Parts: sequence; structure tokens; C-alpha cells
Amino acid sequence: MAKFSITTLGCKVNRHESDLISTALENNYFKEIADNAQPDFCIINTCCVTQKAAMQSRQAVRRAIRANPKALLIVTGCYAQIESKLLSQITGVSSVVGQADKYQIPRMISAYLDHGLPLEQKICSDIRKQKKFSYASELRPKNRTRPFLKIQDGCDAFCTYCIIPYTRGPSRSMEPDLVIDNLKYLAQAGYQEVVLTGIHLGRFGLDLEPRLTLFDLLKSIYRKKIIRRIRLSSIEPCELTDEIIDLVASSASGKNSICPHFHIPLQSGDDAILKKMGRPYTSDKFITLVKKIKQVIPQAAIGVDLLTGFPGETKKAFENTYALIDKLPVSYLHIFPFSPRKGTPAFGFSNKIALDIIKARCKKMRELGLQKKDSFFKNFIGQSTEILVEGTRDKVSGRLLKGFTPNYIPVLLEGPDLLKNSIIKVKIQNVDSDLRVFGELSG
Repeated sequence: MAKFSITTLGCKVNRHESDLISTALENNYFKEIADNAQPDFCIINTCCVTQKAAMQSRQAVRRAIRANPKALLIVTGCYAQIESKLLSQITGVSSVVGQADKYQIPRMISAYLDHGLPLEQKICSDIRKQKKFSYASELRPKNRTRPFLKIQDGCDAFCTYCIIPYTRGPSRSMEPDLVIDNLKYLAQAGYQEVVLTGIHLGRFGLDLEPRLTLFDLLKSIYRKKIIRRIRLSSIEPCELTDEIIDLVASSASGKNSICPHFHIPLQSGDDAILKKMGRPYTSDKFITLVKKIKQVIPQAAIGVDLLTGFPGETKKAFENTYALIDKLPVSYLHIFPFSPRKGTPAFGFSNKIALDIIKARCKKMRELGLQKKDSFFKNFIGQSTEILVEGTRDKVSGRLLKGFTPNYIPVLLEGPDLLKNSIIKVKIQNVDSDLRVFGELSG
């Protein structure tokens, strides 16, 4: 039996796609093993959203070559899409497979083993010509209590700093019946929460015939009562509509719910920088959105992405962003330093910010993010809620169970293994100085 390993870098979408590739290989009687256990094939699913991610992708490739010199190495993902020539020239790389062709990897391996056909050295179709959503036939999530389901791919936004439209192609959506079928399959397999994910999730359905929206899909899922919890991954401010917010609010009291957890890419709180980024909203629009969410769903978690150090971000522009976040009831922050990506308009922008200034601004924003998280967590001390218990125990303590509330609070508690992968009621007891939330069984 041939053995393979998959190393995944980057986003939830990449992790979902790695699961699909792994499932297809296992259905062909291959065995997945750790990348340090001498696999016959090493698959590296790469990322290039930042320069650091691209560097980590190259490092993962070279590390796999050193660790498994006899293995055949297949590199795929976003970095493979835009740097296929560079990767194919690395001694030890057997094949480079772009985004449009990554689900061909199981076929390639089978053809090599069963028929002696050589692995194609490079397969990188033009991703901009992809008009249909690509999907493997079966999903078997790997070691996750809350599996991801990719329902949308690609992006048409072309923000001035972002390389992703060039690596993922145009927006395209999974057919709604297939979304429902996948959710039913996962529910029957025992999963109680699924995270709907995509590259530009809020554009779901706009390319389909007949045209529909993310709200239409969510309403259908909720009414069918397919699975206990649906959670949304990142969604753009202009696409988080009042309809979606109201639907999430109305579902909160039922057994089946759409989790009151919104992760929203703001990027900057300064209107001039937002315009320069090509972002289609203003800071006032974002303020109105957050206030709407908290008015309708007071317990909602609101995560925010911020891009710090964009060219032309003056001290005042940064202070505008800091002040906006400081005054809003957001729950946590993801801070990214600006990373110039060759091929994007921002790569050639003038007025670049010095690296030491970017680093200092990131540090200040991260400190604010910790304050926001601390405040959000402590609001729930003494309250009872439900958590979905993870399948593995907390890594820090080695003994405590860990589970997430609907509004994405990670709660630690004592308990037996039989509670794993189940939804239980807990009462939140305290939050320590490391922002670790502790609870106990309730009711």
C-alpha cells in the first residue's frame, strides 16, 4: 500500500481542499501518514497571501525534500499557481500542480503506480478561465470536530494589495443542492457543527443560474434543520446584510442555529487608505454594521482583520484605525503587516512605510486586540452557555477538555472522554491572565 503525507499552509479553504485530496487518495487504498514517517508521496499545499506565507511554502518544500529524499514531491496551492516555474526548477520537486488542477493529484498518483505513467512535471491551467466550481466527490474531514465546507472559490474584488484573485480565479459557487447534500452527509457522519468557508464567501450564488445569495442559502439550511450549528468564516462588510444578521439572531434560541460569530475584514479605519486599497466601504459603514450586530445580537462575537502599514498610512491614518477599533465592541483582532505582492497595484505604490514603524504599529494593535478579547470573555463570567467539545484535550494543560461556544469563546473544563464531540451546557467561571477561559458542567 502506497503511503502519502499532506502538508497544508494557509487558510481554511486550503485545509478543506487537502481533506478532499486525502479522501480521494484513501478511497484508492492509499494510506495517509505523517510527513516524517517516510511516505512514498509528499504533497505540499502552499499559500502565498503574504511574503511570509510564500517563504514558509518554500521552506516546507525544502524541508520535505530533506526529510524524504526518496519520496515523490508534489507541490500545489496558491504559491504553485503563480510560481510554478520557480518551484519546478527545485531539485527534488517531482510535479507542480496549479489551483485549477489540484484535484487531479489522486489521478496522477494512481496513473503513476498502476500504469507506470510519469508524473507530469508541471500542470498549471489558466485560473482566470475557470468558470465552474470545482469539487471532489466526497469529503472526509481529518481530525476535526468542526469541519470546513468550501462553498465558494475565487475572487473578483481585486483589492490593490491582494494576490488572491490571480491565484484563485473568478468567483464561482457550489450548487445549493450539493451544499445541502454535503451538510446532510456530515450530519449523518456525526458532526454537529460545520464551518462554511470560501475565498469571497459573501459572493456565494451570484454566479449561479438562477442567481441566489448567501442569505438564500443560509435560510434554506436553517429551515431544513440539517445540522446543529452552522458557522460562517470571513465575510466582507458590504456582504454581511441586515437579512443575514436578523436570520442569525432568530436562530439563536433554537436547537439548530447559525452561530452568532462574524469575522469581518475591515483592513483600515481610515477612509483615504480604504479608498487606496480599493475597499468598497467607509469607516462609517463599518461602524454602522457593528452597531447593528450588537443591537440585534448582544452576545455576538465580532472578529476583525486589519492590514497595518499600507503605503501612505500616515500616523494620523493609523490613529484613525486605532481609535475606531478602540471605541467599538469588537471581540478580537487579526493583525497583518502589509506585504507587497508582485503583480498587484500596491507593489508599486510610493510612500511605503518603514518596517520598524509597521512592526511598532502591529504591536500596538495586537495589544488592543488582547484588551478587546479580555473584555469580551469577561462579559460572560457567571453565564451558562453551550460548548461543542473538541475531540482532543487542551494541549497546554494536557488534561482539560476544550470546547467552543456558539460565539466562539474557547472554554476549558474538567470532564471525561465521553463528552468529546458532544454539545454540553457549561457555566463560565473565570478568565485568567493568559485569556484562558474556564468553566464547569451546568445543568
